[in-house]
Amino acid sequence: METVPTATAATAEDFSSSSSSTSPTAAISRWKYNVSRRYQHLLDKSVPHVLHRWVVCLAVVSIYAVRVYLVQGFYIITYGLGIYLLNLLMGFLSPQIDPEYSDGPTLPTRGSDEFRPFVRRLPEFKFCLTRTIRMMRNSLVS
Repeated sequence: METVPTATAATAEDFSSSSSSTSPTAAISRWKYNVSRRYQHLLDKSVPHVLHRWVVCLAVVSIYAVRVYLVQGFYIITYGLGIYLLNLLMGFLSPQIDPEYSDGPTLPTRGSDEFRPFVRRLPEFKFCLTRTIRMMRNSLVS
């Protein structure tokens, strides 16, 4: 009769050989990939919740403003943040294609054409997300 190796011995051998062949950079890149997938999943789940997203964004802005007021400092960082937020606001309020400089007709010419009167250069989700992330980063810097 032949002896059949047990599954635990084979698994242990496979584990030891695979762990010695993986490098630390491969493990780090795998970890970064998993974290980025989880982060993207959370972002995708938050897309339909517009009101909640804006409430959180305004809460972060309020906390930052109170923090700067109580500390009585970091005005240069706040000034730079204000300029960045104004740039984001201009991108949010401006159209993607400037009708003054576009060559083609802006109204639909066929029945299959879709009339899109205003397409933002910066979508609402990106505007809110970027603003919230910048506010949190400036809180860490100040």
